[in-house]
Amino acid sequence: MTGDLQGQVVLVTGGGRGIGAATALTLAARGAAVGVLDISEDLAASSVRSIEDAGGKAIAVVADAADRKAVFDAAATLHSTFGPVTAVVNDAIWIRYEPIDQVADETLDRMLAVGVKSAFWGVQALLAHREEQPAAVVNLASPVADLGTANTASYTAVKGAIAALTRQLAVELGPKGIRVNAVTPGAVPTPGARAIVDEAGYAKRRAQTPLGRLGDEEEIAAAIAFLISGGASFITGEILHVDGGISIKSM
Repeated sequence: MTGDLQGQVVLVTGGGRGIGAATALTLAARGAAVGVLDISEDLAASSVRSIEDAGGKAIAVVADAADRKAVFDAAATLHSTFGPVTAVVNDAIWIRYEPIDQVADETLDRMLAVGVKSAFWGVQALLAHREEQPAAVVNLASPVADLGTANTASYTAVKGAIAALTRQLAVELGPKGIRVNAVTPGAVPTPGARAIVDEAGYAKRRAQTPLGRLGDEEEIAAAIAFLISGGASFITGEILHVDGGISIKSM
């Protein structure tokens, strides 16, 4: 453990697998106490076991990140267990890729609820369960907010909203000592992403990435940990691309 996050108490939504689980493990390894929020009890428990096996501190909080009360209750549990919440990572997402003419009302509602509303609830929960110490929010954005990609209208709308919300909250919450940033992962073959992107899709993404490879969950987690740490104490409103350069590649 490096200890650079010692004393931090962090709520990670969508922390049961993929980037969320890697983030929870990385934060705990650096000294933070972590609340792993996930809708799946099994995934949340598995993530916590990995953290505890590595010597870290964590609790599982089973909740739907789109449910405001559930997120507040999760933050309250984290507060009562480890102390005031100092950071939140808004990672929860529900994804479906499809042409715009096939987007159904219930699909869009769910994507907006998990992808956007949950970020509001995460920030509100932080405000309700922190004290006067500096705090941080890290949201998960995406290159699709800047680049046109076929069949991703709903996902692009969600991530575009997250990028805009990040900048707006940096201005609103800065006077309270709360920094708000976003990390924009490139192509990372997480379990959730593999359910909607096949090998041909990943081969295309690899070819489009200037570094010539896909990313991994730990690389994204390291960037999130940095933005929470004291090393980023004068950084806010930043959309940090951790994407191997894919967002700047001319097609």
